[in-house]
Amino acid sequence: MIWQALTLQLGYNAALVALGSAALGIAAGAVGGFLYLRKRSLVSDAISHATLPGLALAFMVMVALGGEGRFLPGLMLGSALSAGIGLWLVGRMTARTRLPQDAAIGAILSTFFGAGIVLLTIVQTMQAGRQAGLEGFLLGSTAGMLRADALIIAAGGAAVLAAVLALRRPLLMVAFDEGYAQVNGIGVARMDAALMALVLAVTVVGLKIVGLILIVALLIIPAVAARFWSERALHVVMLSGLFGGLAGYGGAALSATAPALPTGPIVVLLGFALFAVSLLVAPSRGLLAAALRHRRLQSRVHLRQGLLALSRGEPVYEAMTRRMLRRAGLTRPDGQPTEAGRAETARIRLDEARWQALRRSDTLTDLSSRDDGLTLIDSVLTADQLAALDTTLAPRGAT
Repeated sequence: MIWQALTLQLGYNAALVALGSAALGIAAGAVGGFLYLRKRSLVSDAISHATLPGLALAFMVMVALGGEGRFLPGLMLGSALSAGIGLWLVGRMTARTRLPQDAAIGAILSTFFGAGIVLLTIVQTMQAGRQAGLEGFLLGSTAGMLRADALIIAAGGAAVLAAVLALRRPLLMVAFDEGYAQVNGIGVARMDAALMALVLAVTVVGLKIVGLILIVALLIIPAVAARFWSERALHVVMLSGLFGGLAGYGGAALSATAPALPTGPIVVLLGFALFAVSLLVAPSRGLLAAALRHRRLQSRVHLRQGLLALSRGEPVYEAMTRRMLRRAGLTRPDGQPTEAGRAETARIRLDEARWQALRRSDTLTDLSSRDDGLTLIDSVLTADQLAALDTTLAPRGAT
C-alpha cells in the first residue's frame, strides 16, 4: 500500500493532496534556503506560532456570520493577519527597545501561542460551527481534505515559488553583503520585509498539511540538509527546494495510508531522514567525507614522519607508522627500506633540504610560510625557482 501511495495509485484526491504538498514543500524549502542564508531562522518560529490566535478568531467570525467556520481561505486569512501583527510587534520591539531579536521573538511567540490555545479551547466549547478536527491545524492533517483545499494549497505554493524565483538575485545579494546590495540600489529593509512575507505565506499555506507547530521544520530542515551538499548559495536554495518537495510529497502520500496519523510529523521525519543522509554522506561536508579526509591526512603524516626517520638512519618507533610503511611497500618486514622506499626517502630528504634552503633565501623566503610539514616544495615553486634553489644546495652536499 505504501508503494501505491508513493506512485499516486490511491485515488484522485490522494494524488492531488500529494502533489499539492510537493508544491508547498518546494516553496517552503526555497524560502527556507534564503531564510537560512540570511540567518533569520528563528523568525519563522515566531510567525508560525503567531498564526494560532488568528485561526481561532477567524473561525469565530465565520460562525458568527452564519457559516460553519471551516472555510479554508477564511482561516488562512485570519492566520495571515495574526502572524503579520506578531511579526510587526517583533520588529517594533527590536527597533524601539534594547531587547535582542531572539528575546522579542520568544516573548511574542509564547504570548500569541498562549492566546491561541485559550481561543481554541473556547472554540471547542461553542455550540455552533463545525469545530471537530480544527486542532488538526496544529500538527497538520490531510484526512478528509477536499479537492478545493488541495488546489488552494498547490496554487499558494506555486505562487510563493514564483515570487522566490523573481526575487532570488536581490535576496542573495542582501544575504551576503548588505553594503553591496545598497550600492546597487537594493533596499535591505524592503528585501527583509519581502522575505518575511514569503515565510508568512508559506506558513499560512502549509497550515492544513504540516500544521503551525511543525511548519518551521519544513522551512529550516531542507535548507540545513542542502548546505551539506554545496558551497554555492543558489545551489543550496535549489537543493533545499528539492528536499522540501520530497519531504512534502512523501509525507502526504504516506499519511494517506495511515489517516489516523497527523501529516506534519511524517513530513518532518522524512525531512530529518534527508538531513541525516546529508550529514553522513555529503561529499564535501558529510561526516564520512570528513572521516576519510582525516584518515588520508593521518596516513600522509605517518608516512612522511616514517620516511624522515629512515632518511636519518633512525628507527621507526610508532607501530602504526611501521604498518603504513610496510603496507605502502616502502619497507620490508624487518623494517629496512625497499628499493621504492629508498627512492622515496631520498625524495623526502631532498624536499626537507630545499625547504631549509628556502628559509635562508633572500628572494623567496616569503614562500616558506607554505611549509606545513606535508606540502612538497615542487608544488609551490616553479622549475626555474627549484633549479636556482638547488644551486645553493650543491656546496652543502659536497662538504
